[in-house]
Amino acid sequence: MNQTELVVQLQQGDEAAFKKLVDDYQVMVYNTALGIVQNADDADDITQEVFIQVFRSVSSFKGDSQFSTWLYRITLGKALDHEKKAKRKKRFGFVQSLFGGHDEVDKQQAEFDHPGVKMEKKERANELFNALKQIPDKQRIAFTLHKLEGQSYQEVAEIMNTTLYAVESLMGRAKANLRKELKKYYDINIPE
Repeated sequence: MNQTELVVQLQQGDEAAFKKLVDDYQVMVYNTALGIVQNADDADDITQEVFIQVFRSVSSFKGDSQFSTWLYRITLGKALDHEKKAKRKKRFGFVQSLFGGHDEVDKQQAEFDHPGVKMEKKERANELFNALKQIPDKQRIAFTLHKLEGQSYQEVAEIMNTTLYAVESLMGRAKANLRKELKKYYDINIPE
């Protein structure tokens, strides 16, 4: 069954088509969410939210882009919404700590096993993922889609609904910003 047939069946409410959708795209959605939120439990929750939204809104899919592009957009939207909520909670926790609540606000470390990271490279991967948290969202999305999900620049442009030139620019800035962030880590840990 091709994507067009799958979409038509989904729009008709076919449960078997929805099961096939989940089977075919669950790993992609989970890995994309994991690359953004960097927490396995949160990525699981986001994956469920994505498929619920797809089920509810598949009738609005017009076919202007590939179905997988539409699915990536939903996933990124849900992951970024989750990040915004987490930042609000963190700010609220900080305000509480100012008024005698918590003693300190802890910096959240990336604690997960991304499928694309081998065990011997886990420490370096953690530093990369922590550095990714420090760069602007659009740069992080472009970098995640290209480097972690293996999407071409053209596919990233379609997913982000932007131009190829804009993606090239985002990737250049992402790499430069990541170099700055990672330099802090390596300057501290490299003996002189």
